[in-house]
Amino acid sequence: MTSVKWQDRLKALEQRALSFRAAPICSAYKPHLSRPWQPSSVWRIFPRQSAAIIFSQRCKQDVHVFALERESRDAGHRVYLVTSYSELWHYYSSHRQSLMHCYEVIPEGAVCKLYFDLEFHKASNTHLDGKKMVASLIQYVCEKLEEVYDVHCSAKHVLNLDSSTAEKFSRHLIFLLPNSAFKENIHVGRFIHNILKPALNSLQKCTEALDAAPHPSDIGDLSEGPLSKRRKDEEKDLTFLIVKTKDGQKQLFVDLGVYTKNRNFRLYKSSKLGKNAAFTVAEDNAFVPKPDKHTTEEERIFLASLITNVSFTGQRILEFDAPEMSSAGFHCSAQHRVPQGSELAGEQQASPYKELDDFVLTLVYKDGIQGSFRRWTYFVSEQLLVYDIAKFRWCHNVGRFHKSNNIIIVVDMKEEVWYQKCHDPECRRQNYRSSSFPLPQDVSMSYMLKEDEEDQLFLMDELGNIELSQSSVPAPASGRDSHAEPAISRSQTKDTDAWAEGPDDPFYLEALEEVERTIEEKGEISDELMIQAVTECEGTLV
Repeated sequence: MTSVKWQDRLKALEQRALSFRAAPICSAYKPHLSRPWQPSSVWRIFPRQSAAIIFSQRCKQDVHVFALERESRDAGHRVYLVTSYSELWHYYSSHRQSLMHCYEVIPEGAVCKLYFDLEFHKASNTHLDGKKMVASLIQYVCEKLEEVYDVHCSAKHVLNLDSSTAEKFSRHLIFLLPNSAFKENIHVGRFIHNILKPALNSLQKCTEALDAAPHPSDIGDLSEGPLSKRRKDEEKDLTFLIVKTKDGQKQLFVDLGVYTKNRNFRLYKSSKLGKNAAFTVAEDNAFVPKPDKHTTEEERIFLASLITNVSFTGQRILEFDAPEMSSAGFHCSAQHRVPQGSELAGEQQASPYKELDDFVLTLVYKDGIQGSFRRWTYFVSEQLLVYDIAKFRWCHNVGRFHKSNNIIIVVDMKEEVWYQKCHDPECRRQNYRSSSFPLPQDVSMSYMLKEDEEDQLFLMDELGNIELSQSSVPAPASGRDSHAEPAISRSQTKDTDAWAEGPDDPFYLEALEEVERTIEEKGEISDELMIQAVTECEGTLV
């Protein structure tokens, strides 16, 4: 072989190596976190939040929905990842480019922790001490929790996360209340609105004063009135929560807009798109997670920061009524300290799952007695819908009606079964739970929630790049039936080799064709040279 021919072949191989470095061949990411105490992994990415939530509710594994902000072509566009807490945490540090802007989706109706989003513009509030404001707010909220719900807590029960910058003071507070959680974030919002009324009233007065611009003497006369004095004595001074915006407008230190349905709440160690300020544990944080041999301290903090990571077992559910009109104006009343056997007046409240509601009502009818819902509670972390039944006391444990204690119907949406528990003290001592009974097909999650495979338009490869899946790219026109099924994406098949999981990578096909052309044009390439080129290429990708 002449030296010129050898140099041509070597140059061709170097060009191939450069092309592979620029566009490496990667198989679609397959979750493979293996821990003996956890179920098999799931990793699915959807373009729409609704599709991701539906899939998570149907999935048998313990999965949850997270929103990802992308920095690629569609800057600011969010996709929705469905996976387990442990799987997400395992790859959180590995794929920082694609997972560094990550949010927890707080599903509608899900039991959750009490949480706050706090911030103010530093240059406009140079007189304020953010740390002192946080400490005062935590103390005040703990006082109100004890007053309203008889829940005792302190700063040691509050995870304090900080993402402040030179421009903005920013905190997240997550309350890990002892054996207590709120029915859903709507109730959290009602509770916070209620306890912050003094601050809201002060803010309103400031706004009205600026609009009306009255004479100072007039303001003094009004403030000295008997009604004003009485309200001042009754209300806690929360003026420390009033801050100024960049434009000099006054607003609350507490963001009251984060208590909506399916809210996206930024995760620990994540930053906003285009920003580098990720949430870390604050210097003045007093919360310390309990030790666990299976997890690191950082992972325990991550798990504690998740708003809907609440277990069904042993939780007391806190509620707060919607505002109602009275002769004196709006007021709120909290449902708290309710004896286990008591019944609340009012009509049956519907859960987000009407079909399940209707089915459960058929279970609480016997001997002419029709039960109703005292309340329902949705534990998204375990996919349990728990119905507290009123006016119906038939218990499978004793085979008769209890005299004074009602029952509980638990629907396990993952396993598609239901079972009964009981408020009766003797049944509770026995930790009684009835046998599990299958849900009828027409109310099972697999029947109600039909997954559309075409909804998964995105895949993440082993390098963390999130791109459109090949199955979402329209195939070129051909003689095939236009109604033929779309190609299966790589993540939709199981227990097969990664290279056999759907359409070939276009870069792989292009490289293969070029190699074949080179062999046809210049003859066979020696095995030694191929091995050397592959080894060098792999070395640059490690």
